[in-house]
Amino acid sequence: MYRKLPLVALGLMTAFAFPSQSLAETVTERVARTGVLNVSTRVNLVPFAYVNDDDQLVGYSVEIIELIRDTLETELGKDIKIKVIVDDTLEERIISVLNREVDIACDTTFTWQRDKFVDFSLAYGISGIKVMVRENSNLGSPESFQGKRIGVVESTLSTESIKVIESRVTVVPFESMEAGIKAVETGEIDGFAFDGTILEGMRQTLENPDDYQVIPQDESYFKHGIACMVPEHDSTFLNLVNFTIGKMMDGYLNGDPRYVGIVNRYFGKDGVVPIKEERIKAFFENIIITREQIPPNFRSTER
Repeated sequence: MYRKLPLVALGLMTAFAFPSQSLAETVTERVARTGVLNVSTRVNLVPFAYVNDDDQLVGYSVEIIELIRDTLETELGKDIKIKVIVDDTLEERIISVLNREVDIACDTTFTWQRDKFVDFSLAYGISGIKVMVRENSNLGSPESFQGKRIGVVESTLSTESIKVIESRVTVVPFESMEAGIKAVETGEIDGFAFDGTILEGMRQTLENPDDYQVIPQDESYFKHGIACMVPEHDSTFLNLVNFTIGKMMDGYLNGDPRYVGIVNRYFGKDGVVPIKEERIKAFFENIIITREQIPPNFRSTER
């Protein structure tokens, strides 16, 4: 189940993008033939995809994948299994999707650069760049970061993004989110910039979580959507993924217990990373109106 691929710079990925891919077997065709949906994920991204105390892979993105599996089963009229493939880095995940070694990889930030190589689904979550600092750091405003050492993971956050905070920060690159968080704990850096939702989830896993905070508490410094990556030139599968995400959002807005339960487990007032209900509803409504509201005859979660 576990596999690692050699790291390849994003700029070199065009070597894998052969024109013949457009003629390859589609994801839906392959899943119909094999009965397996191949999913790339990480296992340490609280609250999107992580291993809980019962050694189970859980999370908001994991439940999105389950919904996509359900849609596939309905469309194909057969049972579908999910095969989880752990890719530790963003480069590995993009290469896996681009080479069609996996069918989908979620909990990923959309960027225009990445969109050159893979297709992205509708955003099913919104987050943005925040900074983990020590509780007593007195950091928060852009001005307070002047001259501070702020860590980033270069493959997931460009140095240009951190300039939203303050152009005069000293950017310190790290190979992984875990290394950056550890550097905050040891005092090597003043703060670590990453996806704010994930930072808050990871903060709660630290030995002394109350010694740290994720700032700012409300608006992010630099906003982005959370979506799924799928292979390019596969509109049938992309449409199916988008319909599933849209149906989940519409169900939440209309009080469907299944979809309300999924969202509330991770973002409700008692969820892993609480978010105000009105913000969730506003985001879902904005996404839905860019396409079409789910017709009533498609809303039932019964199978």
